Amino acid sequence: MAPRSLNSSADIELALLRVGELLAAAGEPQAIVIVGGAALGLLGVVARATRDVDILAFARPRGRDAWTLVPPPPQLPESLAVAIRTVGRDLGLADDWLNTGPALQWKQGLPPGLETRIRWRQYAALRVGLVGRKDLIYLKLHAAADNSPEGSHARDLAALDPTDAELEEAAQWVKGQDAGAAFPRLVDEVMISVRARRS
Repeated sequence: MAPRSLNSSADIELALLRVGELLAAAGEPQAIVIVGGAALGLLGVVARATRDVDILAFARPRGRDAWTLVPPPPQLPESLAVAIRTVGRDLGLADDWLNTGPALQWKQGLPPGLETRIRWRQYAALRVGLVGRKDLIYLKLHAAADNSPEGSHARDLAALDPTDAELEEAAQWVKGQDAGAAFPRLVDEVMISVRARRS
């Protein structure tokens, strides 16, 4: 049987809570920052199914209510990996439904100031940060330029309803992320597509 999707924000929250409960039982709390469709769903920007939850970063406490972001480790902590597999099995999700796919973004750099705009939620012993709207615009523009100006990333970007000024600001950052000669043109194509969706 094919793995099921996370069909709503309630599905996503249930899965994260189950992971947090298993981490609490193991006495090993974790803090992560997520991006992608799951973050958009939890923020109420989109209401669509997603196959996975994308971890951009781990977080380490730095004083009261302050957190330092660090790249995800090459291997997830064992307690977290076990919790992910267990919840995946129990809920019929893919084994890697919670994964570090976006971690490659660390090699190119994160949007400036991203860590200051994170919204935190607590699911038992799992602290989950949702990147802010500005950062989602940056990252979704980048992802759409890497994939398709008409694909799901571009649709997510349009759902964020960026202003022309926000798109231009994001484009300046995104165009610096890829040295390919064709990449700036792809960014512009995504921006044209997103603007066309408004009319």
